[in-house]
Amino acid sequence: MWGYSTFRPLQEEIVDSVIYGHDTLAILPTGGGKSVCFQVPGLALDGITLVISPLIALMQDQVNQLEQRGIRAALISSGLSYREIDIALDNARFGNTKFLYTSPERLKSDLFIERFKRMNVGLIVVDEAHCISEWGHDFRPSYRDIAEIRAHHPNTPLIAVTASATQKVKEDIVSKLELKQPKEFAGSLERKNILYSLHNAENKIQRVLEHCRKHPNETGIVYCQTRRSVKEVVTQLRAHKIPAGIYHGGMSSEDRSYMLDEWMQDRLKIMVATNAFGMGIDKSDVRFVLHYELPNNLEAYYQEAGRAGRDGQPSEAIGFWNDRDISIMEERLVAQYPPKERIKTIYNAICNYLQVAIGSGKDETYPFNLPAFANTFEVSASEAYYALRILQLNETLGFTESSFFPTRLRIIVGNKALYTFQVAHDTLAPLITLLTRSYPGVFDRFTTLHEGKLSKRLKISENELRKHLERLEQYGVIDVQFQSNLPKITFLQERIADTQLTLRPSVYLHKKEREELKLQSLIEFVRSEECRSKLISNYFGSEGRDCGICDNCLRQEFDSKSLHEIILAKLPNSFAQLEQEIPASKDLLQLAIRAMMHDDVIYYEEGTYFKAK
Repeated sequence: MWGYSTFRPLQEEIVDSVIYGHDTLAILPTGGGKSVCFQVPGLALDGITLVISPLIALMQDQVNQLEQRGIRAALISSGLSYREIDIALDNARFGNTKFLYTSPERLKSDLFIERFKRMNVGLIVVDEAHCISEWGHDFRPSYRDIAEIRAHHPNTPLIAVTASATQKVKEDIVSKLELKQPKEFAGSLERKNILYSLHNAENKIQRVLEHCRKHPNETGIVYCQTRRSVKEVVTQLRAHKIPAGIYHGGMSSEDRSYMLDEWMQDRLKIMVATNAFGMGIDKSDVRFVLHYELPNNLEAYYQEAGRAGRDGQPSEAIGFWNDRDISIMEERLVAQYPPKERIKTIYNAICNYLQVAIGSGKDETYPFNLPAFANTFEVSASEAYYALRILQLNETLGFTESSFFPTRLRIIVGNKALYTFQVAHDTLAPLITLLTRSYPGVFDRFTTLHEGKLSKRLKISENELRKHLERLEQYGVIDVQFQSNLPKITFLQERIADTQLTLRPSVYLHKKEREELKLQSLIEFVRSEECRSKLISNYFGSEGRDCGICDNCLRQEFDSKSLHEIILAKLPNSFAQLEQEIPASKDLLQLAIRAMMHDDVIYYEEGTYFKAK
């Protein structure tokens, strides 16, 4: 079903633990194959598997992948209408769905709880389980309520999965999810084939260009923190004739799928992306991950850097930084926590903008045009965004960032009525025929449409297609939700007066203090002269040891006579001969040679390494 003949380390043990009914905590590093650990037992066990995750893009990707394998899966998110959620839950209840994905916020709605009680649930999955802990790098208060739903299915096993967790986070996961005598599995944090290195660089874009030029045939990722930076880096790479893809959460699903396919098929070697790229994406031969901008904490850095070298071959994780970057990160952290009174004012303005009266709005979802709102109320767009994030953590509002929601529709009349309508409306008949033939499930659930493909097959413009769909909706033939790029706001509570709004310490004061500590740890990691791998292991509470291949280890290990000098003294030579003559590990030797080629100290020709002239 998944195309693999063997499990990766710990996968089989985790799958067995779940199938035999044990509550399970699985901590597998990025690339360890976490989704297989719950999808395999989910398919094997009787009943539906409920997957709870905070990441809509990742959930949608997994739903698409499961359906491509012929496994019925559905996603419930704030981007869906009440009708769509109602139908998805009905399908899950009556056995027409094998995997049901949803965000933790949705678990609290009466609609969900009443249907969930009546479902045959074989497995509950908590993905990104670190979100349950205030010490996790992406704390979500709604994760604390997950334990409550187990009361409806007390004998159903639960598996919690995450890529990294400190000891404090592990303890929080077990206690807050109320895991019963859980089996715990933790993969090693050491990535022995990755050379971690961090460089103080004033001209970062030049360093990125140099690396990509010198490794034209290697697959790589360049990570940025903002969509603006992604666009700037891509523009520079393409201007220098370096083909590069672009990937961020604001792109349409079709554009993201196209870019991903180009990269996966090696038609594009380099992907420039925000952290939206990489979740659930498994490409084993990524030779380098470059950080044009570093994330705010070590958890995020470790996950992103860990997307290199999943095939076990020597690879590089290179970060570029300077003092200005450090200042920007510190300033950004301050900006992420606007004054409390300011947050209350913005909450009041949002309610007025969406025309939600005091005492109403609960569980209603609204499209939200952030730039238009900021312009109308003369509020900084970034300040409004950060206020929304805090209101989300406070469980006052749900906020889904700008993300592409494709057009979805369902035929709401029976076959006989549809045929009668089709005969009477010649202009709409070809569209109806195409819908029923191309989307067999369109009668019983909302189905995502590919408007570009449909319009080409019908030989009409996308604008004409939309008009045809609008007519079908007006005639009561279909129920349609047209595509949108706008963020969504969901009222998790009824609107209250801003003077009554209280921000809990856990989502404001305490969280700010923890984020400051995490940023300080990241800054210390960047400036440190100790082994990078050891620092990462120690941060997550594991026993670390010097890796021997990171930038700091290489500097320390060959103090009197560096490995670079030893290699130069042996040239010209083949790699096999160098390996025989130099008492260093194969991985260390390969990574040192890569670094020397990167710096134009040596070059390779017809199986032999030479000194550069």
